[in-house]
Amino acid sequence: MRILYIHQFFATRESDLGLIRSYEFARRMVEAGHQVTMITSSSRLPEQFQRRVFVRAEVDGIDVRSVRVRYSNQMPYARRILSFLLFTAGAKWLGITAPRPDVVLATSTPLTVGVPGLIAAWVHGAPFVFEVRDLWPEAAIQMGALKRGGPLATLAKALERFLYRRAAAVIALSPGMVAGVIAEGTDPARVHMVPNCSDIDLFHPGPRDAKLVRRFHLAHKFVVAYAGAIGPSNGLEHQVPQAAKLLQGRGRDDIVFLIAGDGKSLPLLREAKERDSLDNLVLAGSMPKAEVPALTRTADVLMTLFADVPILATNSPNKFFDALASGVPVIVNQPGWTKDLVEENDAGVAVPAADPFALADAIERLSDDRAAVKRMGRNARVLAERRFSRDEMAAEVIRILEDVVTEAKVR
Repeated sequence: MRILYIHQFFATRESDLGLIRSYEFARRMVEAGHQVTMITSSSRLPEQFQRRVFVRAEVDGIDVRSVRVRYSNQMPYARRILSFLLFTAGAKWLGITAPRPDVVLATSTPLTVGVPGLIAAWVHGAPFVFEVRDLWPEAAIQMGALKRGGPLATLAKALERFLYRRAAAVIALSPGMVAGVIAEGTDPARVHMVPNCSDIDLFHPGPRDAKLVRRFHLAHKFVVAYAGAIGPSNGLEHQVPQAAKLLQGRGRDDIVFLIAGDGKSLPLLREAKERDSLDNLVLAGSMPKAEVPALTRTADVLMTLFADVPILATNSPNKFFDALASGVPVIVNQPGWTKDLVEENDAGVAVPAADPFALADAIERLSDDRAAVKRMGRNARVLAERRFSRDEMAAEVIRILEDVVTEAKVR
């Protein structure tokens, strides 16, 4: 197949983000003998992609075509909207001028990425497949970025339904997302679930990383770690420092929080650390994806946390699957499917969102029961291997694309 793949935030393992699903899937598509053209922005790519408006280069057999558009989660909301619109315009041109594909796959977020995908599909006479990574705009509405019933929210809702209706198939990343897509009137037969994945080769159990232990003084500590975005949707700035303060007050100097990442809420996290003199809260800064496994191996427990917002329970977070592959118990704080996974498979524990007492209590119990930590870690790795292997998930996406292409030829 000739696959035109559109993702505004395409990134490789050298990026300091976990958004490498498109890279890993595209790489496996190439290995399977397919031709992949990736249309993306320059925001997550090396310096060479920042020099001209349009840049073309090959990355691990993937034909990458980039439009120079800046983006950061720390941008004001209006500036982010502008970034989405600029990418939509540039990606439309790149999609129209790309070699004729057999299928077009566009992956959100943002929702607007579906527009150049659908236009490219129309121009080339190819079927359009839309991958939903977040239920947008509902997530933006519940987070307060869009006003429910306002003009932007209404327009975004109309675009969402339009893209779902025009897609030959919709790929959603969790059961909650599948339900959300169907609730918008999409034919259930066209909706497929392909969750985020555990990279069982990159992430695996192993000894602690000696450099990290020395750098952050982790010897003889029970390490509770987090690696990922630190934004309003993650809620770290509230639950984590308060839990750290509670444990410090209980005299648990043997427990330390190790937080790696960046985002809009990082200054609030720093402020809380300084205000309450939280020596047990270590902020490690950003870390390239290729270096994150050293952190996950060093952790005794890994956290997958979100703010207390209902829509976030539908998430399919990369950090959760990285933790499973690392053979480390996971603490989750949402009532959705990740809670069911850790509890049904004895692979971690669940606590309520925005409840620092519950988080501190759970960590203290785990610290005092190392046998349970080891058992949950083994179960986590087994779960990653059996249900969330990246090779198997990539093969499922390829199968969906092949079925769509075959059906289009029959028509």
